[in-house]
Amino acid sequence: MRRLIAALLLSGASAAFAGAQKYEPLAASVQGALHKAVSDSRPTVSSFKNPLEAADWLGEMSRRLSKRIPDREYRLDLLRSVHYEATRAGLDPQLVLGLMQVESGFRKYAVSSVGARGYMQVMPFWVKLIGRPDDNLFDLRTSLRYGCTILRHYLDIEKGDLYRALGRYNGSLGKPEYPNMVRAAWQNNWGYEAAPRLAQTGR
Repeated sequence: MRRLIAALLLSGASAAFAGAQKYEPLAASVQGALHKAVSDSRPTVSSFKNPLEAADWLGEMSRRLSKRIPDREYRLDLLRSVHYEATRAGLDPQLVLGLMQVESGFRKYAVSSVGARGYMQVMPFWVKLIGRPDDNLFDLRTSLRYGCTILRHYLDIEKGDLYRALGRYNGSLGKPEYPNMVRAAWQNNWGYEAAPRLAQTGR
């Protein structure tokens, strides 16, 4: 199984594992909370702690993503959006990059066999369920906002169990292939630790 996962990730065939979230009726309170989470406008503040952290993370992730998305400006915009939306939802930005790799292969207009759309392969029923029927799931920030909000919702349902939350996200709850694919992509391709910096001392 490990060899199969590694081969698929290296070959770029991981997008074939895109699945479909299952439609589940939501309590009015949950529906309202998800609507609010998706509707909140993006503030002008950065999700990074400081400019040095931003430069380090964006530089490293941009280097890794360059073969998949050659346009540097668009690549940086995508990465800033990933970091913001993941941080906003309480998710690891590198996990979200791993999920995007497996779900869509970083293809903006990806459509699965069951109709899931965009970078995060969100099922169209969510826009009506959440109460925003005019939202475009192919839009970069909309896709990221929905995908991160939905994964956070599933994590809350599963009390923080990432394995089960990923299964729900893909519509394959209880099967190991998809969670293992995302974990492998996350750890092998997007794992990141900030380089230590020397403390500056005054003279």
